Amino acid sequence: MGPLLAFGVVGILVLLLRWTYRRGDSVVAKPARRGSEDSYGLLVPVASPGTYAESEILRRTLEAAGVKANLAQTLDGPRVMVFPDDEQKARDVLAR
Repeated sequence: MGPLLAFGVVGILVLLLRWTYRRGDSVVAKPARRGSEDSYGLLVPVASPGTYAESEILRRTLEAAGVKANLAQTLDGPRVMVFPDDEQKARDVLAR
């Protein structure tokens, strides 16, 4: 009975993995693609630092001030982005 149960479990795992990793309609997220600054929907760039580390510092500064911020790797380099409603507050925080 034990070997039959083991083969059944392995068979179910095989079916689940084939469903998860099949081409075209996978439930696994695809790698993110870089885009231009204007291809991020409603988000607007408020800072254009030179490195990823600088971007992360600015993003955390904004979040500490209560502004929701995202870090995007665009074709032109890293950008700190916020929603239009928070743009002025973000610029004020970063200007300090």
